[in-house]
Amino acid sequence: MEAIFHEKQEGSLCAQHCLNVLLQAPYFTAVDLATLASQVDDQERSRMAEGGLHSEDYRRFMQQPSSNVDDSGYFSVQVIAYALKVWNLELIPYNSQNPLADVARKNPTKQSAYICNFRDHWFTIRKIGNQWFNLNSLLVGPELISDTYLSLFLAQLQEEGYSIFLVEGKLPDSPADKILLLQPAVQLQKPKLLSELRQESSQEDEEDRAFHDTLQRTLAASLDMENESLQAALSMSLTEYQTASSSGNYTLPGTTSATQSREIEIPVSTDREMSEQEMLEAAIKMSMENL
Repeated sequence: MEAIFHEKQEGSLCAQHCLNVLLQAPYFTAVDLATLASQVDDQERSRMAEGGLHSEDYRRFMQQPSSNVDDSGYFSVQVIAYALKVWNLELIPYNSQNPLADVARKNPTKQSAYICNFRDHWFTIRKIGNQWFNLNSLLVGPELISDTYLSLFLAQLQEEGYSIFLVEGKLPDSPADKILLLQPAVQLQKPKLLSELRQESSQEDEEDRAFHDTLQRTLAASLDMENESLQAALSMSLTEYQTASSSGNYTLPGTTSATQSREIEIPVSTDREMSEQEMLEAAIKMSMENL
């Protein structure tokens, strides 16, 4: 499957993707197709001018924007057909009276490729090796289609309103053809749509943000609790110190025996009261020793 050339959707450049996956190489760019669209416009303008440059039809035609290209990157079927002429390939409507179309309707696997269009979106269904693939640029990768499902798939597309064209002519050889002839592709899981992938990525981003927010709130709450505990310890130590200072000394609790007891005597000046800063520093010192 890795050998198959596949382009993912960019903007509205599905016509470019459709052509390149059909040819199995990045032969066309948006600039190339825009140039071809301009040439198609010139041809249409010349045909309209045959009825007279001052005719109402010609004036109305000249006032309208191009029907072959727009700013979004859309290209018409005329541009696609014009591009395929370079490769001696031709588009034939699937439902036409053309004998090849009749053969295709009876047995779609007899053809080499189909180009499908619906609501300005183009995509290719093509045989590579001896297997069929849906090379829709809206998919993350090629989708393997069985011969049996190909007929059902084309019928489903028609039911949904798609225009289908079969590609007449010999497609250029590609490395993927040679590889898949020797080793046919096996696909255990169908490729997802790009829109589904973006949605999953968006959900993962939301979950990550929610986890980060929860973590931040938890850390903040933990810090608040630690701060409250520290403030309570300081307040308790300060109260104990003030009580001890009134007697002139303070004995550190926690002695294990009478002989191993140790006392810390904090002298208290009789000339002046200790400042609040000094009292706080002493309380902090005792609080840390109690920990």
